[in-house]
Amino acid sequence: MTAIRLYNSATRRKEDFVPLDPLNVRMYVCGPTVYDRAHLGNARPVVVFDTLFRLLRHVHGAGHVTYVRNFTDVDDKINARAAEMAAAGDARPVNDIIRELTDTTIGWYHADMDALGALRPTVEPRATAHVAGMIAMIEGLVARGHAYAAAGHVLFDVRSFPAYGRLSGRSLDEMIAGARVEVAPYKRDPVDFVLWKPSEPGLPGWDSPWGRGRPGWHIECSAMAEALLGPAFDIHGGGIDLMFPHHENEIAQSACAHPGAGFARVWMHNEMLLVEGRKMSKSLGNFFTVRDLLDRGVPGEVIRLVLLGTHYRSPMDWTEERRAQAEATLRRWRGLVAGIEPAPSPAPAVLAALADDLNAAGAIAALHGLATEGDAAGLAASARLLGLLEPGMGAWVAAGRDPAAVAALVERLLAARTAARAAKDWARADWLRQAITAAGVVVRDTPAGVEWELGPAFEPAKLEVIE
Repeated sequence: MTAIRLYNSATRRKEDFVPLDPLNVRMYVCGPTVYDRAHLGNARPVVVFDTLFRLLRHVHGAGHVTYVRNFTDVDDKINARAAEMAAAGDARPVNDIIRELTDTTIGWYHADMDALGALRPTVEPRATAHVAGMIAMIEGLVARGHAYAAAGHVLFDVRSFPAYGRLSGRSLDEMIAGARVEVAPYKRDPVDFVLWKPSEPGLPGWDSPWGRGRPGWHIECSAMAEALLGPAFDIHGGGIDLMFPHHENEIAQSACAHPGAGFARVWMHNEMLLVEGRKMSKSLGNFFTVRDLLDRGVPGEVIRLVLLGTHYRSPMDWTEERRAQAEATLRRWRGLVAGIEPAPSPAPAVLAALADDLNAAGAIAALHGLATEGDAAGLAASARLLGLLEPGMGAWVAAGRDPAAVAALVERLLAARTAARAAKDWARADWLRQAITAAGVVVRDTPAGVEWELGPAFEPAKLEVIE
């Protein structure tokens, strides 16, 4: 069995991944709050942990991996968006507006992530379906002295958990100084966080021992993870922006609710996304959703390849140049694998790269090597391990022409150039290269041989008239 090594944010080192139960490898990833379209930064953890899901399924068997990713469908942002819709003239009860808003947004999310080639997780719980479990967990924390009720709220007593801050490496004093905590008169300590809060009339709410209210965000993931994966499971993932306070709070709640269980053994965090070297921001005019890109004609497969091109623990920069390179690469690869039956298993180099802390960039480099070697069957099988070159995702490439025929034509023309060089007919060799390049084919002479790919300005008609 392939040995997998993963970087554990909790220990700050790479570790051999040994599941608690090899017949039921369990992973939880924090999902979206469903009130609007997913932006490109939201897509990065989806693609990262989808690739890990694929790797785990390949190594342990598809039936032996449970992947849970939640939908947060009760939240202040959702309530605010519903209020905007009501103010704009929607006369339905607010709860009806919220239900349609969350249902619609989940549908958008599925459509957009499907377009990126992401597999659906094993289970996608909605927070509203697990409120009873949240109330039960909060009751247990109160009974154990880790939480207290005040002014209709229930708060977690952070100082009752000495290990608080260990994941993010923050001290309580640093948290207070950093003003990342909400100061409220009903709190015993500024660092304490909300487990339950009152709900206003007309907004979503549930009866509880502390009055009608709704859960805090952090308790939602703790309760859903416990219900679906148990008090201890293998991997917990999410963006680096969730490490504090969300993941820190999850650990505190779950560890105190189930002393000694351990909660998540491995914590994984993907870094942030930039656009042309700058943080994505509406004020900078560089903010866009996945749907924006898809509607502009950027194929989901191209988006996925760009997102995978940078190691998940490094900041990833979306640039127009990288988009064009990814599109050109996929055009070439799809031309090579058209009509080819994939190999029985991925190439060892690709699998080894992914097994080394999900080194997708290294795996992509190995895919380039397979393409250069002409191993189309190996390329097809190996790319699918990364969610690339999947059947049904390549219609954008053909554009009315057979990719295999285009690839064959390029190879014939390059062979003619090679023959001209061998015959020392330098004029014809140079003319062929210039003509091929003018058609938008990127040609590189390397020690291993001639490499090529279709550039973003590829014009098939120009290629077809070269003699």
